[in-house]
Parts: sequence; structure tokens; C-alpha cells
Amino acid sequence: MELQIPRELVNGIIELARGRHPNETILLLRGKMNKNNIEITESILPPFGVGGKSFATFRTSMLPFDLTLIGTLHSHPSGRLSPSVGDLHNFFGKVMVIIGPPYKCENLIAYNKSGEKITVNLT
Repeated sequence: MELQIPRELVNGIIELARGRHPNETILLLRGKMNKNNIEITESILPPFGVGGKSFATFRTSMLPFDLTLIGTLHSHPSGRLSPSVGDLHNFFGKVMVIIGPPYKCENLIAYNKSGEKITVNLT
């Protein structure tokens, strides 16, 4: 599986994560999927999304029916770029992206539902 994400979108995500540090932040990812290729086109703030020093969450019951929502992105201010057990239990969609300090493109890692890394290509 491979993830395509625009560099310009990643730059905005980096600024958001830096601004929220030391708290976690969370975003919904919008895009499309063809076989083993996921293309992210947009990120949006989830309704009633909250984040603290060691968590970020949102109420899935508040989401509208939207087939273009294909995953989430959240920050790990601790610098640990792998998903926690809680992250995997609350997996939403097809992909989970995690970013951590120093909040650069190299610190953006994507995972599937099994917690396996997905190749990330910035476009």
C-alpha cells in the first residue's frame, strides 16, 4: 500500500502540529483509494475534536456520511512515531498518519489497520 499526499498539505499540517505542541492534534483525511494507492486531497478538523498532552480524539457519531473520509492524522508530541494500542483500537478509515517533533516531512509516518507502515510519497 502507498500513500500520496501533497507537500503543500503536509506543510500546513506541520504548522498546525507545531502550534498545538505540547498537545496532540487530530485531523480527518479526505481523499480516494484505488487498489493499493491512497491519495489524500484534503485535511479537515473533526467536529468536537479534542487533544491533550497524551491524547487526541473526536466523536465519530458526529460525522456526516462521507465516503471521501479515508483516515486520520494526529501528532505525537512525545516523538514516538508508532501507533499506540489505543490508536489501533480507535483506527478510523483506511490509513492513520502520525507526525512528531521536530515536525518535518521526515517525521510523518503512515500505517494501515494492522499497524504496518505504508510508504508515503509527497507530491
